[in-house]
Amino acid sequence: MKKAISVLSGGLDCTVATSVYAKDYEIHAITFNYGQKAFKRELKAAQEICKRMGFKHYVIDLPWLDDISTSSLNTDEDIPEIKEGELDNLKKSQETANSVWVPARNMVFTSIATSFAESISAEIIIVGWDAEEAATFPDNSKEFLNTFNELISTGSPKNIRIEAPAIDLNKEEIVKLGVEVGAPIELSYSCYAGRDKHCGICESCMRRKRAFKKLKIKDFTEYEI
Repeated sequence: MKKAISVLSGGLDCTVATSVYAKDYEIHAITFNYGQKAFKRELKAAQEICKRMGFKHYVIDLPWLDDISTSSLNTDEDIPEIKEGELDNLKKSQETANSVWVPARNMVFTSIATSFAESISAEIIIVGWDAEEAATFPDNSKEFLNTFNELISTGSPKNIRIEAPAIDLNKEEIVKLGVEVGAPIELSYSCYAGRDKHCGICESCMRRKRAFKKLKIKDFTEYEI
């Protein structure tokens, strides 16, 4: 069977994206530890997803990224809270994005995934980049996807491409796609805070909650609020 690398944090977007290719590829999933508050909980989610779906799973530690990052995701800085009515306020969302930004995170992750793909002759790298987050995170955009694919084409002797099936989708559409492909959405973990239950008030939680609410689909996620 053809091989694929998945950049799998255990979150909603990457879980759905990876599930799109689960039947056609042997999935080798990578979870990165860069000192984020949510690592233990993300790891648990990723392990459960891989066990359910039969994916191979690897953990890569990046202590140096933890050392240089000033993001609220992996420092003592408080994670920003946001209200549902503010999710489409670009200024407010950009403030949140600036707080949780980790230096060149997706560049680093995707470069390592490319190295991994070369080493096992994988044909694709699966990522959960999506249109809703691209509004404030440039490394989730279609432009970033196309540019990185051009970079791989130029810099790698292997025929590898990045696949981002959610690149044009918002959270609501991602949940809908996940249901269609049988993704184990209920096992995914989206919270920035890293508590056992989703905090329910960080931007990632709020976008997840809103998607299920709009679709009127049962959300099995446990939220503190």
